[in-house]
Amino acid sequence: MSIIQPEIELVDRTTRSIRYLEHGWPTDLCRWHAHEEYELHLMVATRGKAFVGDYIGDFHPGMLYLTGPNLPHNWITDKVWTEAVETRDMLVQFSHASIASLAQGFPEFGEVLKLLKMAESGIEFTGFNATFARGHMEAIRDSKGPERILAFIRFLVRLNEHAEKQTLSVAKLVQPAGGSRQARIGEVVDHIVHNFAEDFPVDAAATMAGMSAASFSRNFQRATGKRFIEFVNRVRIGQACGLLYASDDQITSICFQVGFQNLANFNRHFLKMKGMTPSEYRDTARRELMRPSESAE
Repeated sequence: MSIIQPEIELVDRTTRSIRYLEHGWPTDLCRWHAHEEYELHLMVATRGKAFVGDYIGDFHPGMLYLTGPNLPHNWITDKVWTEAVETRDMLVQFSHASIASLAQGFPEFGEVLKLLKMAESGIEFTGFNATFARGHMEAIRDSKGPERILAFIRFLVRLNEHAEKQTLSVAKLVQPAGGSRQARIGEVVDHIVHNFAEDFPVDAAATMAGMSAASFSRNFQRATGKRFIEFVNRVRIGQACGLLYASDDQITSICFQVGFQNLANFNRHFLKMKGMTPSEYRDTARRELMRPSESAE
């Protein structure tokens, strides 16, 4: 089994800063790929599986996503959909530089940069009105020049204001930023990401951050949205996902490689976080993400 690497897509930004695309199903555009641009992605037809980094979940019409730079992604329609679909996806691609420049000129727009940082892990905008989302996409599609940029900014502002944002992948993790306390929490997050297999109890993390265990636990959950042990396990499960579809290692071996001490505990946390067993995840990822040339062999 060869490693399932995403195709790298090069997007031409020489003529426009906001790129709009839409396509149906099936199409060669639907593949496991990554690119330097952010991508707003609205599903308008069919149901199937969403793949964003190490995340695998269900999609249905109306679901809206934002993927960050170089974060692999794909949406694969279930095989029960045998009829071709003219329009399944509506999407907008844009660069970080364009938004950063806008925020530099208009400080009020700086809040949107936090949304883009969050998008490094991939975001699902849970509960965002599908009709409004499609209306915003159509406004971008049907305009050009400055009008397209204004339509895009309106959409981005609405998304930033939307309260229910779910991060999807632990392939990229949002680092807390701003203030000395947040910076110390950020150092702990960085340590976890780079040393996920090590035994790293909360007391050791609190010492690293220069806080009491109780103060650290409160501040860590405020910064990351997760309790400390939940966050550590999330990182470990994310690493396990990569090993499951990119290697032939036994599941027991992967369990210990990512820092779990016993298989039962690993399986329980994996099922809770991914909604499937490790073996089901491996089968699903390999079956759906293999390139046609590989699956034909």
